[in-house]
Amino acid sequence: MTSSIDPQILSEAAERLQRVEERIKTACQKAGRSPSEITLVGACKRQPAEKIAASLLAGLSELGENYVQPAQVTEAQLKQVLKDALPDSETPAYRWRMIGHLQRNKAGTAVETFEVIDSVDSLRLMKALNRKAEADEKTLEIGIQVNLSREESKSGVDPENLTDLVGSSSELPNIELVSLMTMPAPGTEAARRDFAQLRELRDMLRTETGGENLRDLNMGMSGDLEVAIETGATVVRIGTDLFGERTAPGGPNGTQPKGDT
Repeated sequence: MTSSIDPQILSEAAERLQRVEERIKTACQKAGRSPSEITLVGACKRQPAEKIAASLLAGLSELGENYVQPAQVTEAQLKQVLKDALPDSETPAYRWRMIGHLQRNKAGTAVETFEVIDSVDSLRLMKALNRKAEADEKTLEIGIQVNLSREESKSGVDPENLTDLVGSSSELPNIELVSLMTMPAPGTEAARRDFAQLRELRDMLRTETGGENLRDLNMGMSGDLEVAIETGATVVRIGTDLFGERTAPGGPNGTQPKGDT
């Protein structure tokens, strides 16, 4: 295979992915789990398309973005990079996941852009996603983000409102609720507490209306990967350890897109 991607970028991407996979493997061994239980999402906010493409060629298959517009820009660039890198071969299969706060007025565009919306935090947003999915004649996988740390700077539904939101999902036929997601409070013990609570909520809600398909715990990033796996994570979102430092503040060109938060 002849690739147009810088060989150094390809090599570094493969090494970074291998290191993260080794961390996952080691954490699973300590927790008595199988690495096959863990879905690795590459959190690629503000990362160059060439680095993302190199990670896909190394074996990554799930991409996460915090904003709608940058995901669209990156996807267009990514397609071109992969086409140039593999002119005579099929490009690797991958999925886009929305992992950041989603405004309701972006719901329609988000359904067109992402295969999974991990960060739903209100019934109004859930209904908007369902309407667009119905119009597109598709079923959309979603997750609910829960603000267990109760920090104002973090998005997510409060735990006491979670059961009602899960129940409401059963009335929306074009969405499938499959996961709960959280961002823990700072510190190892705080993360362990929040992760354990999310697992308890998931296990409880599996027996409630709307929670029948809840299977995933979307929790854990570069700094708390091991704790997340120890406490039951099935989806982890890794950014810096996979791609290196982000290229610029804000969106892909150094500015945050208007309307995205």
